Amino acid sequence: MEQAPLIVEVEDHVMTLTLNRPHVRNAANIELATLMAEAIDRLESDSNLRVGIITGAGSNFCAGMDLKRFSTDGTRPSLPDRGFCGITEKQPEKVLIAAIEGYALAGGFELALACDLIVASNQARFGLPEVKRGLVAAAGGVMRLPRRIPYHIAMECILTGDMLDAEAAHSYGLINRLVSPGEALNGAKKLASAIAKNGPLAVAASKKVVMRSPEWSPSEMFKRQNEIIAPVFDSADAKEGALAFTEKREPNWKGM
Repeated sequence: MEQAPLIVEVEDHVMTLTLNRPHVRNAANIELATLMAEAIDRLESDSNLRVGIITGAGSNFCAGMDLKRFSTDGTRPSLPDRGFCGITEKQPEKVLIAAIEGYALAGGFELALACDLIVASNQARFGLPEVKRGLVAAAGGVMRLPRRIPYHIAMECILTGDMLDAEAAHSYGLINRLVSPGEALNGAKKLASAIAKNGPLAVAASKKVVMRSPEWSPSEMFKRQNEIIAPVFDSADAKEGALAFTEKREPNWKGM
């Protein structure tokens, strides 16, 4: 009997979601996608949770869609209005970090691209091999990758379906932190801890501005930004942050 396809753990304001299908390199099925969506909803609604980490059980991150399942009954691990694994079309407001060992391919790579930060083993491999199977990287890969790395490099990855190694991905700025094999999750937890120590309202507003601002015209961008950040400056947390600085202590965030 197959184990639960997703393991969810919470520690110190951080939720870790572990794709748990190592026998198929954590390839996603609809059951995993549904559980992922539920976990992300929990991350968003729980004020005690500030950062999410997505990783894979065993020696790989995610090999994408379960092709055996797809070839048998046409089922795709995608949810309406939410996308692959319940994330790629509806990214959460809270920060997501991908912790990658081994392969991050197809939907697995697209899942990583839907995260805000990436920590990867120096032996990790990335790729969008959909064209080799007569498919298209429709979970955001063909749209997001050219915005993250140089255009011609992205086009080569997309059109050939060949893999990109971690060292090259890091040199193009795709990976935040490159670590030794087996250390991706630990590296992601350190990064998550650094973020979780900051004001949760400020972190959420900062991410929202980064995500939305590319759509704003120069004439409206500061007005639109102010609509998002004004409540942060008026919050109790902003006052607490200033007070904690003057008193030389750690702030006690309330998220309000």
